[in-house]
Amino acid sequence: MDAAPASQRLYERVALIGLGLIAGSMAHAMRRAGMTSTITGHARSAETRATAREIGLVDRVYDTAAEAVAGADLVVLAVPVGAMAGVMDEIAPHLAPGTTLTDVGSVKQAVIAAVAPHVPEGVHFVPAHPLAGTEHSGPRSGFATLFDNRWCIIVPDGADPEAVDRLARYWRALGADVDMMDAVHHDLVLAVTSHTPHLIAYTMVGVAEHLRRVSDTEIIKYSASGFRDFTRIAASDPTMWRDVFLTNREATLDVLGRFTEELFALQRAIRMGDGQMLFDYFTRTRAIRKGIIEAGQDTAAPDFGRGGGAGA
Repeated sequence: MDAAPASQRLYERVALIGLGLIAGSMAHAMRRAGMTSTITGHARSAETRATAREIGLVDRVYDTAAEAVAGADLVVLAVPVGAMAGVMDEIAPHLAPGTTLTDVGSVKQAVIAAVAPHVPEGVHFVPAHPLAGTEHSGPRSGFATLFDNRWCIIVPDGADPEAVDRLARYWRALGADVDMMDAVHHDLVLAVTSHTPHLIAYTMVGVAEHLRRVSDTEIIKYSASGFRDFTRIAASDPTMWRDVFLTNREATLDVLGRFTEELFALQRAIRMGDGQMLFDYFTRTRAIRKGIIEAGQDTAAPDFGRGGGAGA
């Protein structure tokens, strides 16, 4: 789609730092909406930059992050949480006053701690987190509809209200619904809805790997839908998820403790043959699934390519 008239565009020049699933999908969604005139990008890997150039993911791919952000009025940090401080150290001198700086990280307290000290005066830092993703990664994995009817959480964190509103309108133009949260509440909510489920999936696949009584071939051959879902989640980008768990440690450990208590209760019910407890428990949890379906949050993302990373 052609770009909208300048008076209707939210940002003239958008710089994407990191060119994986989320940033790539943002580029496709921006083009679909015709909402910016120029999209620049940078990735640390030379291979990723070459692929992005080959497929025309953005208008210009730069070899350094500093070059990519020059002249941008929106800069998006789409790198692992553990890499954000280093990226900020490089790009901070090149951010112009009035620029909006945002991120797509799955953890917010750690991102704010890593990024905020580097933000120059006059630059508006507005943390954000689109709740969308697949297990695939890399510049070929993005697609324009990834954010449609998904939530994007914005953490104002004292940012300029006009910059916050502008970023919210930007995410709505990409197809997302927008909500606001403080960083502490965001990290707890995501520990429940995303981080701990991923850890459980990694653990279950690890258990299957160590069951030597069952061969790898049988595990693959007889995988039922539940285990297949675990393996899909466990295929996610290991660098990103390592950083998520290390930077959202307290909330994840809290939720894991609660999960362990629930697991022990179910274990006891099974041991004691308490069918009524199991039935009542499963009835309550089934209602949660019904609520997810009614909220329109159960639609699976298309299977684009192969890879190993996800939005969280």
